[in-house]
Amino acid sequence: MRTQITAHSKLYIGIDIHKGSWKIHCSTELFSGKSFSMEPDPEQLHNYV
Repeated sequence: MRTQITAHSKLYIGIDIHKGSWKIHCSTELFSGKSFSMEPDPEQLHNYV
């Protein structure tokens, strides 16, 4: 029997922006989420996602 994905979960990203760091929260419809801090670098966030 083959397993087939019939629906894709959406990714939600919240960003609390400060001068020296960003606080990021990522979650989906199935996962309550993960929070972390990072440097304010859009390329680094893009690579993470």
